[in-house]
Amino acid sequence: MTIKLNFSKGNGLLPAIAQDHRSGKVLMLAYINQEAWDMTLKTGEVHYWSRSRQELWHKGGTSGHVQKVKEIYADCDNDTVLFRVEQVGGAACHTGYDTCFHQQVDTFGNVTIVGKKIFDPEKVYGK
Repeated sequence: MTIKLNFSKGNGLLPAIAQDHRSGKVLMLAYINQEAWDMTLKTGEVHYWSRSRQELWHKGGTSGHVQKVKEIYADCDNDTVLFRVEQVGGAACHTGYDTCFHQQVDTFGNVTIVGKKIFDPEKVYGK
């Protein structure tokens, strides 16, 4: 049986969660379209759809911090996917942190940075 993801609910996009396959740490949330899904299955590395750039995005294509697929799960409605990945280079976030979820927010709205900075984005992206 081959899964048929339901891209129609999100106007062609589905949420995709990336999780470290060893630690269980949530690395990031992004979106996939049919093309990103197909490329992920074809290459074994996660591809997303960039909503800001309106283009296919090979995670780590510029930085080298690719996400190698270890397992894929779909939710019960086939409209969200979970990629359990090996995060090459240890950084999932474009800001240089190990995870995009590196800001811990308390009940008053105060933020504490709890993530580990792995690289300097200016050196990697030139920004």
